[in-house]
Amino acid sequence: MTGLVPSVTGKTNERRLRSILGKNSGRSHGQISVRHKGGRHKRFYRLIDFARDKRDIPAKVVSVEYDPNRTANIALVHYKDGEKRYILAPDGLEMNQEIIAGEKAPVRSGNALPLQHIPIGTPVHNIELVPGKGGQMVRSAGTAAMVAAKENEFAHVKLPSGEVRKIRLVCYATIGQLSNIDWKNVVFGSAGRMRHRGIRPSVRGVAMSPRHHPHGGGEGRSGIGMKSPKSPTGKKTLGKKTRKKIHRTDRFIVQRRKR
Repeated sequence: MTGLVPSVTGKTNERRLRSILGKNSGRSHGQISVRHKGGRHKRFYRLIDFARDKRDIPAKVVSVEYDPNRTANIALVHYKDGEKRYILAPDGLEMNQEIIAGEKAPVRSGNALPLQHIPIGTPVHNIELVPGKGGQMVRSAGTAAMVAAKENEFAHVKLPSGEVRKIRLVCYATIGQLSNIDWKNVVFGSAGRMRHRGIRPSVRGVAMSPRHHPHGGGEGRSGIGMKSPKSPTGKKTLGKKTRKKIHRTDRFIVQRRKR
């Protein structure tokens, strides 16, 4: 699927909800700290309401817009009291649709409710982990979690990775699957398009000199030999686990994504 254009309706210019996003290009004090970053077109950061803390106040969807800082589309909503905010747009959200956040809100796409009021089997996104902190999980395009069960003060939520995690029933989540489902099928098609996104070319380690990469050197296509795969700094990478053996949130995991 080449050159896919997100389904965007309406154009707005809400300057109060935008600010210029600075560039760091993966540098720290002039030294490369993250490879393959640099350039990029100028962007504005859109201030997104992840908390959905305007409770029991209806809002109307004015437009569904593209956001260069995330994979999902965003929606501009106007509240009855006159305030304007951006939210993550679920799939199927339409202009002039009314949404609301609160304990008594109907279970409908775009509405935000506590997990205790969401029926089992309902797809949700933008899930809080700490009450009142705002949604932290399931915010990427096309993703959705599912409320699998409820036990005591926790809900068992099955995440897109397959992990089942306990989350407090008082935490809020938004109904529906996130928009721009076909984002993962986009073929960017050209180097120039990637450079506009701030992604610089990647060079294989085996194509470098031994001075610049542990995999480098040798005559012709020599591979890495008997050495184990390493990063440019010499650290082992293949099969290296990055999660701590004992993590403070392990007690909330009912089923891991990998068995």
